[in-house]
Amino acid sequence: MQKRFMAIWFRHLTTDWLTLKQPELKDLPFVFAAPERNRIIITAANAVAEAQGVYRCMAAADAKAITTNLQVLDHIPGKEAKLLRQLGLWCIRYSPIVAVDLPDGLILDISGCAHLWGGERGYLKEIVNKLRASGYDARAAIADTVGTAWAVARFGKKTPIIESGMQAQALLNLPPIALRLEPIILEKLQKLGFSTIKSFMQLPRTVLRRRFGEGFLLRLAQALGLENEHITPLVPPVPYAERLPCLEPIRTAKAIEIAIQKLLEGLCTRLQSEGKGIRKATLKCYRIDGKLVQAGISTNRGSHSVSHLFKLFELQINKIEPALGIELFLLEAYRVEDVDVLQEKLWAGNPGLQDTALAELLDKLAGKIGAHAIHRYLPAEHYWPERAVKEAASLKETPATIWRTDRLRPLRMLREPEPIEVMALLPDYPPKVFTYKGRRHVVEKADGPERIEREWWRDKGEHRDYYAVEDTSGQRYWLFRLGHYDAAPQWYLHGFLA
Repeated sequence: MQKRFMAIWFRHLTTDWLTLKQPELKDLPFVFAAPERNRIIITAANAVAEAQGVYRCMAAADAKAITTNLQVLDHIPGKEAKLLRQLGLWCIRYSPIVAVDLPDGLILDISGCAHLWGGERGYLKEIVNKLRASGYDARAAIADTVGTAWAVARFGKKTPIIESGMQAQALLNLPPIALRLEPIILEKLQKLGFSTIKSFMQLPRTVLRRRFGEGFLLRLAQALGLENEHITPLVPPVPYAERLPCLEPIRTAKAIEIAIQKLLEGLCTRLQSEGKGIRKATLKCYRIDGKLVQAGISTNRGSHSVSHLFKLFELQINKIEPALGIELFLLEAYRVEDVDVLQEKLWAGNPGLQDTALAELLDKLAGKIGAHAIHRYLPAEHYWPERAVKEAASLKETPATIWRTDRLRPLRMLREPEPIEVMALLPDYPPKVFTYKGRRHVVEKADGPERIEREWWRDKGEHRDYYAVEDTSGQRYWLFRLGHYDAAPQWYLHGFLA
């Protein structure tokens, strides 16, 4: 797949941010400034100030001479990096690979992403319009390389989307600064009269290397796609995490237990103070051979009990292979939830599903036999018996309706009714004999029928007439005939009664 990159340029990053916080500044000229070599230099200017001739890198005293009502604010160190990180994390919804490009941009690897928005044009329009609607003056461009996308986003005047393989043509008429060159190199190019990239692009590499250095050739090659340019993507933070570096590599199970205990103590203290508990957590063990070993746990209810969570991890220790040794432990809680402040105490009486001990027991069973083997069911509003139950997502989920107790229902119900062969008197009598899985059952007692209509708004078909029957051996079954009696009625076994 051909790589495609998007460069986003925020022309007034910090001033837009301040305008969002203080809307009264929207129509006023203001700048950020910081001391530099015994002078106050402007580090950022808003659009209103730029329209009056005030620009970045200008002395604040000169700017005040141009604009009498100019407001000069103190530069906030590191603010650009924080804002770009926040905007970059927001952009992850459009691409999983987003990198910060200080001091005023973002780089997105959009390979294979644009078709979800109807193509690159719709993709670019969607992102830029959302950013502008949020209050940020943004420009963007798409190309095969990071360098070309960066250059076109800032200096392009024709189209923001450069077709694959056309980066050289897109760069020809742009100024040398579009190659992200050092100021000293730009000064040399200006002195030599190179005002556009096409004026030196075709010169021999040996000449360019001798005059401008290897870094100049690297930037040009990266923009043209002759050299790969790697970007460092943002990693979304895990809200709840604890790190434990080791002075010496850990190799024994006892040492791993101690590490888990310390990590849980630190993480659970924080969770307890915030009234939250772990639902899903992962222990990452970084070995000195460069490999990563992981172990995960999940709980039925949020828990910040160190002893309980440690027992769950204890079941996973045999899966952790330290090999030559583990040098770093990282415990990350990917999913947390609010918990009751009384979680650590035993309840008096009969609390049922609210009992913490019950949740902890289920967690232990899930660690041994697997969470897939434990189910809880709630009633659902449906006529068809197999649709009248649903699986609960957690112990906290409450039913939308009550269990029906006015009608006899089987203790064990099949997921799908199974066909049987039946002999019955005419027309609406219960079965006298039925055969299920090759075994013949003679009915001694029967009760019914109970008619259950089909849910016509879901599907079409016949109703069911249910019978509760008991055979000569004392076994009880729940059978039904599909539809009205005819020459060849269809009978099914649906459950087993107590």
